[in-house]
Amino acid sequence: MKFRIHPTLIASAILLASTCATAQVKIGFIGTLSGPGAALGQDQYDAFMLAIEQKGGKLGGVPVTVIKEDDQLKPDVGVQVAQKLVEKEKVDVITGVTFSNVMMAIHKPITSAGVLLLGSNAGPTPLAGAGCSPNFFSSSWDNDELHEAGGQLMMDLGHKRAYVMAPNYQAGRDAVNGFKRDYKNAVIGEVYTQVNQPDYSVEIAQLQAANPDAVYVFFPGGMGVNFVKQYRQAGLLGKIPLVSVSTIDGSTLPALKELAVGAITSAPYSPDLDNPQNKQFVAAFQSKYKRSPSMYAAQSYDAANLLDSAMTKTKGNVSDKEALRTALKAADFKSVRGAFKFGTNQFPISNFYRVDVVKDANGAAFATKSPIHIKHRNDLASQCQMK
Repeated sequence: MKFRIHPTLIASAILLASTCATAQVKIGFIGTLSGPGAALGQDQYDAFMLAIEQKGGKLGGVPVTVIKEDDQLKPDVGVQVAQKLVEKEKVDVITGVTFSNVMMAIHKPITSAGVLLLGSNAGPTPLAGAGCSPNFFSSSWDNDELHEAGGQLMMDLGHKRAYVMAPNYQAGRDAVNGFKRDYKNAVIGEVYTQVNQPDYSVEIAQLQAANPDAVYVFFPGGMGVNFVKQYRQAGLLGKIPLVSVSTIDGSTLPALKELAVGAITSAPYSPDLDNPQNKQFVAAFQSKYKRSPSMYAAQSYDAANLLDSAMTKTKGNVSDKEALRTALKAADFKSVRGAFKFGTNQFPISNFYRVDVVKDANGAAFATKSPIHIKHRNDLASQCQMK
């Protein structure tokens, strides 16, 4: 017996195949894109879009649409835009997230909805430990680790009496805790300031009176610009050594230039890292955006390339979450930061560097000096039980 397939069914099958082949993956991007922290979020977004542009508007060979949202560095606004992306836009993946207080607010609403969240900056310590989730990956670091490297650098530099400053929010508190894990000498001052505080004259006078061997600060974005300018104006930069993390970086150096010369930073990335992937990234970013990439840009560029590698393995299929998670865990891509692999908590195991601010023809530049070898780590991965 011969069976004939109705032409309408054939046409429907062709249309369905065509639709599947051209279906776009929707990616939500959440970042701080206004206010003093805007440069950080903008670097994340620009680098993510650069990676997509380099791949012909695709990731994993599939066309992607990116929907950008500004959280305004407000956790409640972050929750609103996250719900919009999940419920209205029905995105397949959400990436970005600049500040830890926003990440803490939006993490559960996104991951509990079954949407994959690929953070490219904010790394709240709880999410690397007991609060981890199978639907959350980070292409950056956890806050403890970032500042354990800073504490180790202060030990390597031989400073015996440290004065520590950070803004009073999740990442600031994580910063001080992480720093003290590796800095084993005396902390003679521990000061928390308001988020986005513009004036540090009182705090600078207090630290000057304390007369520490060195000052360690974490002031991201515009906070860092204001603090370093005022520290220089007080005549302290060069007198009391300034060591920082996420304070003087690619997002703030253009505003500081020679005012930051002489400062020392602990960083997961620097534009002068000597590997092929970073060299082409820096050249492409500078060509397109007329500025050097920051660590925020580097981590977001890595996030895009990580997602591309995973989607390549799943042949563009993002609906099979387990397959996509397995592909992400493999981290089969070339990071601009060098060696990159995931721990069991889905945070990276990667390098940190001593990076000095030096004078150059344009005023100031970063110069990578040496890797930082962290001696004391909070074993957050052992606290992470994926459910």
